[in-house]
Amino acid sequence: MKKVAIVDCGISNVGSVRNAFDYLDIPSYLAFQPGDLGDCSHIVLPGDGSFPVGMRMLRDSGLDGAIVAASQRGIPLLGICLGMQLLAERGEEFGTTEGLGLTCGHVERMTPANSLLPVPQIGWNDVKFLRETRLARGLAERTPFYFMQSYAFADPSASAVAGVCDYGGPVVAVIEQGHLFGVQFHPEKSQRAGLTVLKNFSEFA
Repeated sequence: MKKVAIVDCGISNVGSVRNAFDYLDIPSYLAFQPGDLGDCSHIVLPGDGSFPVGMRMLRDSGLDGAIVAASQRGIPLLGICLGMQLLAERGEEFGTTEGLGLTCGHVERMTPANSLLPVPQIGWNDVKFLRETRLARGLAERTPFYFMQSYAFADPSASAVAGVCDYGGPVVAVIEQGHLFGVQFHPEKSQRAGLTVLKNFSEFA
């Protein structure tokens, strides 16, 4: 039976993510400790705030190792916003912090070429899907989603990158690497397109 575990270690408001799965009639539950991931079919790692705080909360709860172990067993994993960034090898916010190391690359502060663009990026922006990705099934090549970010993956040309947005230059918006997925935007706040992304993820096996 499909059961989506939504990781809750205090780094985001998970209520809106769970509400989105409820709307889609997809069973989900909140995972607070490592043992909570033992009976899931999919894992969602949401996150808001800073990279070092996010990693500290995962380590303190023991969920960091449990997430890595589940991913290594082949459980589909979706990182959302900060949750996607934590999948990286390291983040450069307030110094260098090791991430979960599930995908290559590091996360650094956004530096738009257009100095008039504010950081953080807050609001709607089009995502251009660079290749066929299972998350985008049923969506147009360019689709708007809701963003809220100050940091991003450093290399938009990396092999895991499946979608970018333009914010004074290309910014990594989607990664897909086997059963590992990440979206920099908030699908739970992106109306029908965001619900499509969550539904597509839940159907991946």
